Amino acid sequence: MVHKILVIRFRRIGDSVLATALCRSLKESFPQAEIHFIINENISPLYLNHPDIDKVITFSDKENHGFNYIIKVWNTVHETDYDVIIDMRSTIKTLPFSLFSLHTKYRIGRYKKYNALVHNYRIKDLPEDDRVENNLKLMSPLSKEGELKLNTNFRLYVTNEEKAKYRRYMEAQGIDFKKPVILCAVTARLAYKVWPYDRMTRILKNIIHEFDAQLVFNYAGDAETKAAQDIWEKLDKDPHIFLNIQANGLRELCALTCNSTFFFGNEGGPRHIAQAFEIPSFAIYPPNISKQFWLPGNDPRFRGISPDDYMPEEQQKSMEYATRFNLIPESDVWAQLNEMLKQYLHITT
Repeated sequence: MVHKILVIRFRRIGDSVLATALCRSLKESFPQAEIHFIINENISPLYLNHPDIDKVITFSDKENHGFNYIIKVWNTVHETDYDVIIDMRSTIKTLPFSLFSLHTKYRIGRYKKYNALVHNYRIKDLPEDDRVENNLKLMSPLSKEGELKLNTNFRLYVTNEEKAKYRRYMEAQGIDFKKPVILCAVTARLAYKVWPYDRMTRILKNIIHEFDAQLVFNYAGDAETKAAQDIWEKLDKDPHIFLNIQANGLRELCALTCNSTFFFGNEGGPRHIAQAFEIPSFAIYPPNISKQFWLPGNDPRFRGISPDDYMPEEQQKSMEYATRFNLIPESDVWAQLNEMLKQYLHITT
């Protein structure tokens, strides 16, 4: 019988959002079990009151290094008697969770050369599968405990009160919910993931002209703020663009996403959040970020465009990064996005 399951999923927003499909599948397969989820402290608000996660265990920046880390790991696995540990990262750093809990019946990790003596079940990732499918394979040893119910749908939650409160804020900032609202990731935290701003600017101009849509720019930090303002100015400070709607924290970002009609922009955590809330989306994937791997499922509501659509990744390796990014034709971005917007933009009442 499985009573306690520890799922280890450090790092950033996108990875952790996709990991909720594993938590959901574990909860549906073993409804009597408690699911404990280990993540970085700064992204923990995403999982407040999540129905598939019974306990969120966070590591602060201070606890994520050195002796503080070892002590926190030791205390975590000795305070609770886990039947299952699923190490989704399976790095040298995450091995101590299983090493300090060798009595745990199922110590499951990804197949690595260095973890044979620590994880008693090692699962190989398959390159043809997406991230969610590979995550769910980590459950396969648990088939000995009962029927597995694998659910590829990852999800997040906000309360009706949170959504309504943020909607009122958006209205106070000038949003008219009788018109479409598009959440736009015009920039990104990592500069190399940003589609050239001149091309992004022209696409945004097309959206405004063709759909009379309201564009809410999502950005954070000084560099992203400057980039967003530059685009706004290049578009003559068009009143369709809203720079004044701020998401103060991840809960508000979720509420903003829920109150949007569509997501468009650079691939990253906000796009994963949009899919988790079933908001139709179209994303631009940079080189070295596999669309096949990072765009789970085959749902027409969630699409993207990538250099790999135009040339096999293997053939791109000798090319400059910018040249690889330029494999994506601006005309194709607009054609595919335009098709989606015609289908999914609807009037919200």
